[in-house]
Amino acid sequence: MATDDLTLLGDGDEFTLHGAGDQTHFVLRFKPDGMVADISGEDAERFRGDYETVRSQYPGWSSDQVLAQLWDQGGYSWLASPEG
Repeated sequence: MATDDLTLLGDGDEFTLHGAGDQTHFVLRFKPDGMVADISGEDAERFRGDYETVRSQYPGWSSDQVLAQLWDQGGYSWLASPEG
């Protein structure tokens, strides 16, 4: 899943998040397992809201903490497939 046309929104030791400027497409990577969630359409709308909610609730959290919360508790790991 190419991220060339996407902006890096978050990068940590375990996760990276890229997103389109119009927030209609996100790519969430879990580096240790080589898994990628390609999030678009209605899922992107939900992700955008979830991402902003977690960031505002926990402003001191690192990028990895925010993205891990979304990956595990937000259920976005269900959208993931092996990278490559």
